[in-house]
Amino acid sequence: MTTLYDFSAKRADGAEQALSAYAGTVALLVNTASECGYTRQYAGLQELHDYFSGQGFSVLGFPCNQFGGQEPGGEEEIVAFCQGRFGVSFPLFAKLEVNGEAAHPLWRWLTQADSDHPHPVKWNFTKFLIDGRGRVVKRYEPAVEPHELVDDIKALLAR
Repeated sequence: MTTLYDFSAKRADGAEQALSAYAGTVALLVNTASECGYTRQYAGLQELHDYFSGQGFSVLGFPCNQFGGQEPGGEEEIVAFCQGRFGVSFPLFAKLEVNGEAAHPLWRWLTQADSDHPHPVKWNFTKFLIDGRGRVVKRYEPAVEPHELVDDIKALLAR
């Protein structure tokens, strides 16, 4: 069975990160963008990260420019924007694609035909909740606000 821990992704600083580093952690993977109507969700994602990080939880941000060209900057610009405007301290990865032939393998796995979530990402700020064993538990569409995930995160952390 494939899990989150079978993948790696390039961090915003260019270093390759084995996602097995998050083994045992409940994680929320989000495709992000700096010029989207949902960009304000960075604040709520940071609040989730701050509140639950000491309990074995992390938000992982994956910038993506596939939807309306709403993430046009490079990694340094994206990090500076996220930290400066929203105080983001959760891990940010290098810009990647989430759909199509060029999609990062992690995102192909998240949306694969034999998963419980077999459809492409529709827009920025689609969220995937991963349990402490690296399995996808739930998918949330962009309009779902970060504070709406609190009960689901608490339930996973209580396991």
